[in-house]
This record gives sequence, C-alpha cells and structure tokens, in this order.
Amino acid sequence: QHSLRCGFTCELGCLYFYCNLSLINMKTYETERLLLKPTDLEDAEFILQLLNSESFIKYIGDRNVRTIEDAENYIRNRCFPQFERLGYGSFTVILKEDSSKMGTCGVYARENTDNAPDIGFAFLPQFEGKGYGYESANFMKNLVKNDYGIKKLGGITVEYNHASRKLLEKLGLKFQKKFFMDGDPEELLYFEADI
Repeated sequence: QHSLRCGFTCELGCLYFYCNLSLINMKTYETERLLLKPTDLEDAEFILQLLNSESFIKYIGDRNVRTIEDAENYIRNRCFPQFERLGYGSFTVILKEDSSKMGTCGVYARENTDNAPDIGFAFLPQFEGKGYGYESANFMKNLVKNDYGIKKLGGITVEYNHASRKLLEKLGLKFQKKFFMDGDPEELLYFEADI
C-alpha cells in the first residue's frame, strides 16, 4: 500500500520498480469512447510528445522535458506522489477504437494554494475539437465527487486559451479570480464550482 515510501529507501533501480508497482493495481476507467488509465512509466514516450506539443507549451508552459528519461522523471515526480497520497491524479486518455494515446486528464491537489483541487486536461492537436476533453473531464469530475468525496472543483487556465475556458464553463465551473502561481510570472484565471 505504501510502496513509494518504501521505494525511497532503495537505490534508483529499486525506486523505479516500486514506483511502477504502485500503479499496477490502480483501476482503468471506461467512458463511451475512451479509456482513462493512471499515467505510468510506460506512457513516457507519449508524455514526451504531449509536453512538447505547440499547444501545451503555449497554454500550459514549457516543462523542459526533452528526453524519455526526462519524461520518466516527470511521471515519477509529478504523477506518482499524488496517486500515493490521495488515490487520484493524472490519467492518460486512450481512444478505445484504436488504442491511440490522445491526452491526459486529471484532478490535481496543488500545494501552497487555498484553491480547490483543479481539473486539468491536455490533448495532442489532432485530437482536439472532437469532444474528448469534455468526455474525459466530465467523467473525472464525477469520479472525484463520488469516489473521493470532493465537493468543490477548480480549474486553471490562461485568458487567451478560449477552448479551455469554454470547457471549464461547460463543466459548470465559473470564473472566480485572476491570480499567480508561485514561480510563474503569467497571470492565470481561476474557475470553481460546487459539485
């Protein structure tokens, strides 16, 4: 149950093993067209592609992930800890029809903020505008409400990301304020709703 904590006492190879093991038994969810599975090390090549896509860098930011090793470290450091702590986090969104990895969707509990956990999503350009974002995000909203008791959900985007703002509003979130995240000079918009 606490495999990540145990892993920290081991050498790097052992940590890799335990981190991988920690997500093996986590559930994959299904919607009408999609599979949502916890983002894991086997997704490193896809995460490398997603994080370096033009729209990700423009609207979310450059995460300086340039190699498969960088992507694996990103998954270990950014995805695994929240799953270990809370049981939910970042899910890789897969098209059932042909098993294409299209994007990620999840709910993120950010430290150093009084905002509610926020829903986030990112898709490769060829999968945008087809309703996959809403289908996955609406499912995640209901999942964290029903399975994890979350009563308030946030959403964060930049002012010029009109598609993201429209999707947050379609999910029922309403604009609350402009704010800055620690270490990020860009002004962000914060949306929120009781769910």
